[in-house]
Amino acid sequence: MLKLIKTKINLNSWHQSWITLWGALAAFGCYTSMYGFRKSFAAATFISEPDFLGLDYKVLLVIGQMLGYTASKFYGIKFISEANNRNRARNILFLVIFSWAALLGLAVIPPPFNILFMILNGFPLGMIWGLVCSYLEGRKTTEFMGAVLATTLIFASGLIKTLGRMLMEGTGIAERWMPFCMGFIFIIPLIIFIMMLEAIPPPTEEDKLLRTKRVPMNGSERLAFVRHFAPGLIATVIIYVVFTSLRDMRDNFEVEIWHGLGINNNHIFTQIDTIISLVILVLLSTLILVRNNLKAFTLIHIMVIIGCLIILAGVMLFDQKLINSINWMVLIGIGLFMVYLPYNAVFFERLIATYHYKSNIGFLIYIADAFGYLASISILAVKELGNPSVQWLPFFSTCLLYGALIGLACAGFSLIYFRVKAHSTKKVSKTLNYSNTEQVFIT
Repeated sequence: MLKLIKTKINLNSWHQSWITLWGALAAFGCYTSMYGFRKSFAAATFISEPDFLGLDYKVLLVIGQMLGYTASKFYGIKFISEANNRNRARNILFLVIFSWAALLGLAVIPPPFNILFMILNGFPLGMIWGLVCSYLEGRKTTEFMGAVLATTLIFASGLIKTLGRMLMEGTGIAERWMPFCMGFIFIIPLIIFIMMLEAIPPPTEEDKLLRTKRVPMNGSERLAFVRHFAPGLIATVIIYVVFTSLRDMRDNFEVEIWHGLGINNNHIFTQIDTIISLVILVLLSTLILVRNNLKAFTLIHIMVIIGCLIILAGVMLFDQKLINSINWMVLIGIGLFMVYLPYNAVFFERLIATYHYKSNIGFLIYIADAFGYLASISILAVKELGNPSVQWLPFFSTCLLYGALIGLACAGFSLIYFRVKAHSTKKVSKTLNYSNTEQVFIT
């Protein structure tokens, strides 16, 4: 099967616009296909399965997968940041197939022992984002391709839940078997999209000039980077931790949240998430028009701040019964992903480009992801162990309120910090990478 990944397609003669569209489609399709192996179990409620150790069975499945995913992110800080471009396609395919095999274990091994297989499912899939991003980063059109890729975190989630519910209700497949069966739907598209990713040409010299050459980073280089931007990175990670937790809560328990709102339409997931995806795609894609990296970096911060304000407005309007439940889910979804997705798509891309720091976005994303998923597990555990009777809808709404306030404070600090740092180092006389002797400039 690995031989299928090798492709003879040559895009070098194509116009940059067509290459960009090709790359965006390939990344979108690849990650959406991966979601079929990662989030299909979330379409089920597992209400017929007994609790274990006083904890809800589905919550234990979520925690199990997130334990694997979190461990993967911590390992990925080293693995992704040091990875070169060889064997990316083979690695993606191998990791997804391994996770698929774990879903078979979920189906055939009885509860609660099959929870262990969700850990095995989560660990390999945690590497996929960094591998896919490595095909796209460091280009003048990275914003558009990254925005399209990032929307999979919204669109694919709704699509997989819709397909999962339809598969169970249309065929009678048991909840435990449904995630494994979903793999048969997505394995062939996955291979096709991996082949498309492999065909993307490397960044041009103009790309490297505008966005800085992307290179693997060893341990000392990673430590130097963190030390150089420590205050801003800490604020950034706090935002990411909070909104990863909110996004995971929405993602894993969206079925329960909608049920709490009195809506049981299986198509609602795709309908709402498609609207949100299009809004976020337009917002992030427009950054491609901003060539000045510092201006773009500032606009990203402003987008995050506006997203927090939208969440606050949505929560207050819904509490006062001034908007209905569907409008509330659309509003808080737009706000949530206006905050969350820039950190997955363009924030670190423009950070590197602003300071011309030779590095890679995989390292930065995996630092944020690792602590983000660790926080998600902690919140789930606290909720289930502290007061498991609390319904997901009011719990989610309360977390949104406090999360938006934290996001506002940290985004404001991050904006001020990075702008002051940029203006105080307009011309840097020594390399920030500590591994070459070129001068770098703030643009």
